[in-house]
Amino acid sequence: MKRYDDALQTMKDVPYDKWRDYDPEDTIRFYALRLHEVEMIKSSPQKIIAQGTDWRFLNQLKRELKG
Repeated sequence: MKRYDDALQTMKDVPYDKWRDYDPEDTIRFYALRLHEVEMIKSSPQKIIAQGTDWRFLNQLKRELKG
């Protein structure tokens, strides 16, 4: 139950209203590392980023919001 409580607190601490201020890759790396440390996931942050991310949509959205 401790691992669940730790993960729940981590998700509650995520500042969803600040998503434009943070680098998404750094954010994924940070939270993947935290989840890896409490053994909720087995993959390393690097593997998750390499296999599970596609930045094309987010990059397009950022360009549209700037213009």
